[in-house]
Amino acid sequence: MSSSENSGVSLWRRAKEIIPGGNQLLSKRAEMFLPEQWPAYYKKAKGCEIWDLDDNHYYDFSIMGIGTCSLGYAHPEVSAAVVEAVQNGVMSSLNCYEEVALAERLLALHEWAGGVRFTRTGGESCALAIRIARSYSKKDKVAFCGYHGWHDWYLATNIAERDNLDEQLLPGLAPSGVPSQLAKTALPFKEGDIEGFDKILKEHADEVGVVIMEVFRHGLPNIDFIRAVEQRCKEQGIVLIFDEISSGFRLNAGGAHLLYDLKPDICVLGKAMGNGHPIGAVIGKQAVMDAAQQSFISSSYWTERVGFTAALKTLDVFENEQICERLNEIGRRLKQVMTQICQELDFELEIIGVDSVPILVFPGPEGLALKTLYTQEMLKRGILAANVIYVSIAHDEAACEVFFKAFTEVIGLLKQAHEQGNVHARLQGPVCHSGFQRLN
Repeated sequence: MSSSENSGVSLWRRAKEIIPGGNQLLSKRAEMFLPEQWPAYYKKAKGCEIWDLDDNHYYDFSIMGIGTCSLGYAHPEVSAAVVEAVQNGVMSSLNCYEEVALAERLLALHEWAGGVRFTRTGGESCALAIRIARSYSKKDKVAFCGYHGWHDWYLATNIAERDNLDEQLLPGLAPSGVPSQLAKTALPFKEGDIEGFDKILKEHADEVGVVIMEVFRHGLPNIDFIRAVEQRCKEQGIVLIFDEISSGFRLNAGGAHLLYDLKPDICVLGKAMGNGHPIGAVIGKQAVMDAAQQSFISSSYWTERVGFTAALKTLDVFENEQICERLNEIGRRLKQVMTQICQELDFELEIIGVDSVPILVFPGPEGLALKTLYTQEMLKRGILAANVIYVSIAHDEAACEVFFKAFTEVIGLLKQAHEQGNVHARLQGPVCHSGFQRLN
C-alpha cells in the first residue's frame, strides 16, 4: 500500500460532489466500510482478487459484488460467452433467442411455474412481481417481510410509521418523494411472527391481495413459519411471492424454496444468476403471470442479450460443477477456522448466517468501532473485509490461508484494543456507517 492517499479515496471524495450519494448502490459506499480510507474503485477483478486504481492488490473477503459473483469475478466460461455475445451484437430490432432458452431452463428448474418475465435488477424485479400480483388479485395492499428494494410500493410503508422498515434490514429509510397517498398500502410483518401476520390479515380483511417475503437472509429458512404463511395465502386467495434475489443460488441452483417443496405463486430471482452480469427473473404460475398482459410492462434494455447469455452459462456451471455444495463447504471451513481462532485468542465474536454467507457480529456497544478497526487492519494486510463474507468458489485454499493469517493477527489486535479501552483511538478515520444516511 502506498503511504500517500489512495487514488480511490480522492476519487470518492470527488464523486460525492457530482453524484448524489457518491454512487448508485448504498452497500458499496466507502462509508459503509472504512470512511476516508476505503479504496472505493477498482481497475481489475479476477477470481476473488481485486486491483485498485493504484495497482494495490487485495483478496476480497467481503461482499463479492453484493453476492453476485459466486463463481468468482470474471469467470472464464461466463466471460467467454458474454464476449461472444457482444461480438455478435447485444441489441437489434429482433429478439435474442437466449431469452426463450433461459425461460425454458428456469421453468425446468421450477416445475410448479408456467411463465417468466425478465428484468435487469433486483428492485425492479420485485416491483414487477408486485405489479403482476396486484393485477391478478385486483387488490392494492401488500403485506411484506424482509428487504425488497427501493421502489415506491415498498418505501410507502414508512409514510405511516417512519420506523416500519427498521427491523427488515436497513433502519432510517426515508420515504421522501414517495406519494403520501400510498400510506398503509404496504404492511410489514416480522419473520417467525405468525400472530403478527394473522393480525394484518384480520385488520385488513379483503384488502390484502399480495404477500411478499424473503425465504431466508441471515440463517436457514424458518420452514414452519413459511408454510403457515403459504397456507393462509392459499386459503384466502392471496398471491404469495418469494423474493429469492439474495437467497437463490446459495443453497441450490435456483430458489431455496425448491428444497422444501414450497410452491409460491411467484418467485423472484437475480444476483448470482448472471455471475456479475445484470439479469433478473420473475417466475410464476401460468394464471398469475398471464395477468402481466392486463398491465403495461415494457422496457428496451430488458431485451438486451448479455444478461440472458451470462445466466445460461452460469446455470451450466452451477449444475455441472456442484457449485452450491462447494460454496457451502468453503463457507463451513471459514466459519470453523474463524471460530477456532477467536476461541484460542479468547475474543468474543459471534459468527452467524448460512454457510455460504458467514456474518461476523462484533460484541458490545463498541461493535461498530470494532468492525471498523477490523476492516482497517485487514486492509493493511491486503484483505478487503467487512462483517459479511459472500463466499465464492474462487476462495480457494491459498486465498483462505492468506485470510486466516491476517484474521489471526487482526483479532489479536482487536482483543488488545478492546481490553485496553482504546478501540476508537486506534482508528485512523471515522467509525463506519451502520445503515442508510446522507453521505454528502
